Amino acid sequence: MAIYDQIGKVYDTTRRADPFITSRLVEFLNLDPEKTYLDIACGTGNYTSALEGKGGSWFGVDQSIQMIEKARVKGNAVNWQIGDITSLPFGEDTFGGAICTLAIHHFPELNSPFREVRRVLKDGSFVIFTSTQEQTGNYWLAEYFPEAIRRSAEQMPKRETILECLDNAGFTKIETENYSVKEDLEDFFLYNGKFRPELYLDPQIRANISTFSLLANEDEIRSGCQKLASDIETGKIKDVILRHRGSDDYLFVVASV
Repeated sequence: MAIYDQIGKVYDTTRRADPFITSRLVEFLNLDPEKTYLDIACGTGNYTSALEGKGGSWFGVDQSIQMIEKARVKGNAVNWQIGDITSLPFGEDTFGGAICTLAIHHFPELNSPFREVRRVLKDGSFVIFTSTQEQTGNYWLAEYFPEAIRRSAEQMPKRETILECLDNAGFTKIETENYSVKEDLEDFFLYNGKFRPELYLDPQIRANISTFSLLANEDEIRSGCQKLASDIETGKIKDVILRHRGSDDYLFVVASV
């Protein structure tokens, strides 16, 4: 069973394309209405659908049947396909750009997937949105859910590993841009509650974040939420957040053909 088959049924209740992140993807891709683009590990297609509305023809690929079924409900403007990132069902030089949002940490390794993306790209850029091992390890969440965040950080690739694997795959120009979570973030991924800690007390929000649904045990979630609720009530959480506020939380990587 694909990892996200376990949470695909209710994923879209708290996960949606964030307007700011979408705008950065549009900018990095330099969307051309005459070109065709690919979203790998597209999930339920939130960002795929948002970008399709901005320009170009779009394909979305994911190995999770549950996720693709949810994506197809959004309409047929995007060509949705079930597929493996290590063996994409497309010929060489098919696409004018590609994205992968918040998914590369689920890949067993990065060299094979990145080589596949390079193979199917004719021109344009491969845009990745992810957290790195270093960034995740610095989330204030570690003060409440230490084991879960430790596991999550270990699962995340290091920044240098991402860049090295993209270079190995044959991308010629690789640039990065740091992203810090904003207070109006609309996509409730792991650090969505950086400035809104009460969100982590919502079991539905936690259920759609793989760190909580797949990596954390029930005892840690229970005790962590109790401590968090107490710190919110006393105001101590403000000091916790302040200690971590200066850090960047996620990373855009733009690898050009």
